[in-house]
Amino acid sequence: MTNSAIFVLSMQEANNAHKKFGTFGGVFTPTLLTILGVIMYLRMGWVVGNAGLLGAWLVIIISFLITLCTALSMSAITTNIRIGAGGAYAIISQSLGLEVGGSLGIPRYISQGLAVTMYIFGFREGWLGIFPEHNAFLVDVCVFAGLITIAYISANLAIKIQYIIMVIIIASLVSVVLAAYDGSMQIPTSEALSWGSFKGSPENGFKGSNFWLVFAVFFPAATGIMAGANMSGELKDPRSSIPKGTLWAIGVSFVIYMLLAFWLARSASETELISNYNIIIEKAYVGPLIIAGILGATFSSALASLVGSSRILFAMGEHQVLPKSKFLAGTSANGQPRNAMIVTGILIFATMLLRNLNAVAPLVTLFFLVTYAMINIVVIIEQNLGLISYRPLFKVRRWIPWLGLISSVLAMFIINPTISLVTIGIVLAVYWYLSRQNLETPFEDVRSGLFVSFAEWAAKHTWGMKKMQQRAWKPNLMVPVRDLTGARGNFDFLRNIAHPKGSIKLLGIEPSSDGSTMGEQLESLAQSFRDKDVFSSWTIINTTEFAKGVNYGNQALLGAFFRPNIVFLNLQAHDDYESELRPVIKECIRLEIGCVVYQQHPTALLGQRDTINVWLSSRKDNWNLGWDIGNLDLSTLIAYKLMKNWQAKIRLVMVIADESQRENAENFMQQLISLARLPETLTEIFVGNFRAILPAAPRADLNIFGMDADLRFEFVEEMTQATNSSCLFVKDSGHESILA
Repeated sequence: MTNSAIFVLSMQEANNAHKKFGTFGGVFTPTLLTILGVIMYLRMGWVVGNAGLLGAWLVIIISFLITLCTALSMSAITTNIRIGAGGAYAIISQSLGLEVGGSLGIPRYISQGLAVTMYIFGFREGWLGIFPEHNAFLVDVCVFAGLITIAYISANLAIKIQYIIMVIIIASLVSVVLAAYDGSMQIPTSEALSWGSFKGSPENGFKGSNFWLVFAVFFPAATGIMAGANMSGELKDPRSSIPKGTLWAIGVSFVIYMLLAFWLARSASETELISNYNIIIEKAYVGPLIIAGILGATFSSALASLVGSSRILFAMGEHQVLPKSKFLAGTSANGQPRNAMIVTGILIFATMLLRNLNAVAPLVTLFFLVTYAMINIVVIIEQNLGLISYRPLFKVRRWIPWLGLISSVLAMFIINPTISLVTIGIVLAVYWYLSRQNLETPFEDVRSGLFVSFAEWAAKHTWGMKKMQQRAWKPNLMVPVRDLTGARGNFDFLRNIAHPKGSIKLLGIEPSSDGSTMGEQLESLAQSFRDKDVFSSWTIINTTEFAKGVNYGNQALLGAFFRPNIVFLNLQAHDDYESELRPVIKECIRLEIGCVVYQQHPTALLGQRDTINVWLSSRKDNWNLGWDIGNLDLSTLIAYKLMKNWQAKIRLVMVIADESQRENAENFMQQLISLARLPETLTEIFVGNFRAILPAAPRADLNIFGMDADLRFEFVEEMTQATNSSCLFVKDSGHESILA
């Protein structure tokens, strides 16, 4: 079992004692009460008055369709994972990682805090309608104190309070039903079933509105579907409760809104509906019950948002997404997130002091919509990856999350395009910050599967051209390691060949791994490469024969898509060149893998790292520069990589037999420099014998020579001594090109 799985199981066991809410109390009740909010009482009449009954029904259907698609997607995810505390934050984090989850969780937490403040202000407006002489700020403080006290004591008390509020709201709806039976519906159905004229509101002097403006006013009423999911960490069975409770709440509230719109259309004229926000109070059988419903709805929504937001903060504290995470993850003896509740209370009280949140109010709705979009994206990714780990008990068709995603994004820009862009900008900024915090994810997320699927897709679609990747060539080195000291000594040299886009695979060769520490040392070395921005991995082959170990490794990787394209052989004093290195060189040539032999000068080392000599063999009578330039591509490519990383200069050196070849040699070298795009490259041409020229050749910190299968150890030694520098001997694979 993996460490992440053990962590999840231990967290589940630790929290089981505090999971006490079922579907009705933990999900259905808070979700239903949040949806049946103040908009139902104070803006539903205005929606019907502007859009007409048909338009109002269409607004309701579109709004609930968006939330229904998201609820279905959420149901699929929650029946596929062991969801922890935090609701949508937990869902997204466990699918796409803490960085993505936190980028939505932090803004969503703040927006829910703002929502609590706005609900408090809404409660105050309703209260002052009854008691206009009361001090507004004092009402706010009293409501805040009541909310924080209930939520601080326990979520259980909050749920019980919500039961009372549900009874009040049901009573207010019964008052509407009684009014209907009492004859309030005077307008004929045929007249009520009409499309609205969109005359506007008292605030704009009835200068007109449109369908999407009416939609933007109503839509926040449908966004309470996460209220129950926020309690995920305290549900007995979140996998069952969240889908059932959420979908039932959506269904019941949808029926209520549709019937309420019908009652309003038949109970009041268009003029009454658009000019009187209290029309439901006046038309209901018992008006005070509607007022009680308004107060109950605002108080309930505030309570659900307060309890839910503190759970989101607690979950982020558990995962150490925020500073002072240990404090935020603190709980009381009965498992309540008291510290997160205190911080949330401070945030809410601070926003209360602003007294006016109209400017940021749209952010609350838009953060909900961003969250909805991301939940649908999670399901889309899971469905398309086709991983066996995605087998939800609640299955949804493929078009449902796509409809949820598209409609959520469209709704954002319909409601407020400018603030939608601000919302997305905030999410991206938080993600950018979190991605630099090196967060440790305590569970496995879907990102690994996503990247593997992309890699598989790329491999399958490029398999037929795998031997022709000249433009996409990168140095992917295999470094056989028998002596860790030598490998560490070449650390910078190897990194400078591979950096920034190449890779290094360390191939350990040892007789047996019993009692060996080579694995730990190779992992440490590979980690050092990764810390220096070069991807590195390692493996060990157990064999007593170095050459066979390296050759078996190359043969095994021959069928792999992401295979090394250069074998780096570090020639050391203890190596038997003839029996250990030459067989590797020959096998690399047979397998068409690039091969380099590195001989480090014992005292000069790599010198000042400012000049690299690349020796070109004489072309004799073949001076035409075509695509095949001989055994020169890999030499020049390595020289170019070192030039970039050392900030050095390349010098092309050629020895010709006689002076008559100089012009051809000069043209060839200039053509090569031009077509290979080699910046500030020096050239030297010598006439005479190659070995006689060597001592007089220009000084360089590294000399690069071509080689073939018959490279002799004596020649390697001779070149190192003659040039008085470290030397690299290179054989192309035939699949790289400096001209590409």
